[in-house]
Amino acid sequence: MELSAGSGMACKLEFAVQMTCEKCVNAVKSSLQGVQGVQDVNVSLESETVVVETTLPALEVQKLLESTGRRAVLKGMGSTKSQNLGAAVVMMEGPVLGVVHFLQASEDTCVIDGTLDGLSPGLHGIHIHEFGDLSRGYESCGAHYNPDGNTHGGPGDHDRHVGDLGNILAGDDGRAAFRIANERLKVWNVIGRSLVVDEGEDDLGCGNHPFSKITGNSGKGLAFGIIARSAGLFENTKKICSCDGVTIWEERDCPIAGPGRKNVQTTYAHL
Repeated sequence: MELSAGSGMACKLEFAVQMTCEKCVNAVKSSLQGVQGVQDVNVSLESETVVVETTLPALEVQKLLESTGRRAVLKGMGSTKSQNLGAAVVMMEGPVLGVVHFLQASEDTCVIDGTLDGLSPGLHGIHIHEFGDLSRGYESCGAHYNPDGNTHGGPGDHDRHVGDLGNILAGDDGRAAFRIANERLKVWNVIGRSLVVDEGEDDLGCGNHPFSKITGNSGKGLAFGIIARSAGLFENTKKICSCDGVTIWEERDCPIAGPGRKNVQTTYAHL
């Protein structure tokens, strides 16, 4: 399995993992032992939870846990500090589907962790937009979130929109699994706004096109969703959704992204 070391900003990921005995616990611990980017692992057989302190994307940690033959479900994300500073989630809609999580890992850094399926291979611009209005798809989401009145730029530029998150890379299978650390974004300022992934590459304000300094000339939006508050670490105690009776294990049988995810009510959707 090929893994990425992630953004470099560690956070804690809380997974529900099906475990029945100490053999299960040992298998889970072994799956994460010595993996680059995994800094600490805490396994509770009683509550069937695994908390991983890591710089890896959540999808990569989930794959490692499920390599033991046990199903795993991400329940929450949290800071390596004791307090929860804020978390949010987006269920993406459109021709491209997926789930993106936001975690305020520290006062200065927000971690964006997501998985999208159905993209064309290559780079795609990703931005936070002003409005949480999907009545006309991405067209009603407004401009990039830009409270400081800056021009469009890349994640490393001083002069850029707060909502400029750069590009994500989709592989040949159309899947983009990513983890971005952003020092300007604050979770509490973007809840209720929208996240949009575009059809093309964001030129990060460096192109010659008239839209380069406005949108990055990355084309129309392919995936979009409203950013909503979600559970932080140890805040999601649900095992059965009160709305539809779906257990977290039944929910896990649905793909994290892609066509099979559409119209699925998930644990996070009812928080």
